[in-house]
Amino acid sequence: MELLLTDVEVRVLGSLVEKDATTPDYYPLSLNALVNACNQKSNRDPFMSLDENAVRDALSSLQEKRLAGPVNSADSRVTKYEHRMQEVFNFSRGENAVLCVLLLRGPQTPGELRGRTERMHRFNDLDEVQFALQRLMQREPPLAKVLPRQPGTKESRYAHLLAGDVEGAATFIAPHAASIETAASSERIEELEENVILLRREIENLKQQFASFRKQFE
Repeated sequence: MELLLTDVEVRVLGSLVEKDATTPDYYPLSLNALVNACNQKSNRDPFMSLDENAVRDALSSLQEKRLAGPVNSADSRVTKYEHRMQEVFNFSRGENAVLCVLLLRGPQTPGELRGRTERMHRFNDLDEVQFALQRLMQREPPLAKVLPRQPGTKESRYAHLLAGDVEGAATFIAPHAASIETAASSERIEELEENVILLRREIENLKQQFASFRKQFE
C-alpha cells in the first residue's frame, strides 16, 4: 500500500501512536486531547500550533487511508479517535516505537532512537534498534530509509517514508551545550507537567468512586 501523508497527518498519526503506548488509560483521544498532543513542546520536532479544524481534516484523510478513525463507543459522550497502524502493518512493538519517534521527531540516529523510544519500548542494545529499522526498510513499499551521513558525524540517521521520499537532510550544525541543556530541561518539565495532569485525573476518579461508595451507606 502506497501512502503519502501531509505534515499534519504525520503529526496526528504519530501523536495517536505515542499516546496509545504511553498513556493507555486515557486513550483513545478526544479531539481536544489530540490537538494538545500534537502541539505539545516535548518530544516534537518541529513544534506545531494546530487548531481543531486542521486536526479534524487530518483525521478525515487518515480515515480514508485506513490509518486512523473514530471509536464506536456508547460509553463516551464525546467522539474519540484511535490509530489503526497495527491493523494495516502488523508491527512488532519495536517497529511501532521506532516509527512513532521518526514521525514525531524527524530523522534520528539509532542511538537517539534507542533513548527516545524508552517510554514505548525498551531496546536492550543498538542491534535491536537496527533490526527494527531494517524491518521497516524491507517493507514493500519501504517505510524508512537511511540518509547520507553528514560530515563530521559518526552515525547515519534514518527517516520515515510515510510522507514520501527524503532526498537528504539539512546541513547538521552542532548546537551549543547550553542549548542542549535548555532543551533537555524543557522536555523534563513538559513530562513532569503531563504526569501531574494524569495524577490529578486519577485523584478525581478516586474521589468520584469514593463518593459513589459512600452513598451506598447513607
